[in-house]
Amino acid sequence: MTAFRRLVEADPMVVIWPACVFLLVWVAGWAVRRLMLRLLNSWTRRTQSRFGRIFTEAIPGPFLIWTAMLGVHLAVEASGLPDRFTKWSAETLLVLWIVSLTLLMMKVAGDVVRYYGSQVSGALPVTTLTQNLAQLAVVLLGAALLMQELGVKITPYLTALGVGGLAVALALQDTLSNLFSGFYVAVAGQIRLGNYIKLNSGEEGYVADIGWRSTIVRSLASNLIIIPNAKLSQAIVTNYYLPNKQISVGFQVNVAFDSDPDKVEHLLLDEVTQAARQVEGMVAEAAPSVAFDPGFGDSFLAFSVNYTVAEFAFQAPVRTALRKRIYKRFIHEGIRLAYPVRTVYLHDDRTPGRVADDGKARKTAAAGDSISEG
Repeated sequence: MTAFRRLVEADPMVVIWPACVFLLVWVAGWAVRRLMLRLLNSWTRRTQSRFGRIFTEAIPGPFLIWTAMLGVHLAVEASGLPDRFTKWSAETLLVLWIVSLTLLMMKVAGDVVRYYGSQVSGALPVTTLTQNLAQLAVVLLGAALLMQELGVKITPYLTALGVGGLAVALALQDTLSNLFSGFYVAVAGQIRLGNYIKLNSGEEGYVADIGWRSTIVRSLASNLIIIPNAKLSQAIVTNYYLPNKQISVGFQVNVAFDSDPDKVEHLLLDEVTQAARQVEGMVAEAAPSVAFDPGFGDSFLAFSVNYTVAEFAFQAPVRTALRKRIYKRFIHEGIRLAYPVRTVYLHDDRTPGRVADDGKARKTAAAGDSISEG
């Protein structure tokens, strides 16, 4: 350090000139970066290129590092300093180059998986877990390359990792269980992003993400349900999106006993068929059906209305719309909806076996079993 200070005092230009070179290179690099990003953004907006978007998002940070590296290299070359003061620069710049390139490729790998992973047949589903795995692979490759360039032998470290791996695995059983369960869930393809699922424990919603520890499910109320991957892999899951999104559903309609079954069935089928072409969420291509089933009830005739909706979330709004249409149609056609009815026979205790009032039945048509005599 004392020798360097004496050298600077003897000839200040050995520091001033390299500093000017570095500053000039930095300003030029900043200008080139700004121009390049402007051109890339313009080209990306015009062509809607995903690769352009990936490159535009990934290049700004590493480009500044490369500019600084180039400035340092040219400054050192222009300084005229003795080798004992500059020998560290080449090795340092090499380390920075590998680190910056690794960061760039890590960013690109994550974005490529996100933008193109879903388009590749047979590829893993695009989740946080798959993006992290792709980035981890790049980091490991960059670390191995860096250690090789620095002359560090990898074999002893791999041996140490093999010996210590058992202890780590025992200490992180739950974490590793969630990690491998999440990997299995992602690879199996039975649960995918955007699918509507329901667990046997009651949790249900859209799959928002599959991470290394947990799977995030968004309920219909827009709340997030966080399910550990180990629990998800062991649960009984109903996937309402596989093999397709369309779901066959139905509900029951009860009418009074004095209704004409053929007329009721015709009205129901006609109304549901019209609704299939008008109500959002119904599938018109799948013809609805009406059946006189379960048939005879305690105080009503029961019909089942069956139809198909585009996906799980349309069940409630479609069912509401159909019930309103059917109710209005029944009122217009004079069809009475059912309500609880009981018939009560009163016997005169003084004359066993004889029905009171000369055998006439007293009937009540109210749910509370109150008797109306006639």
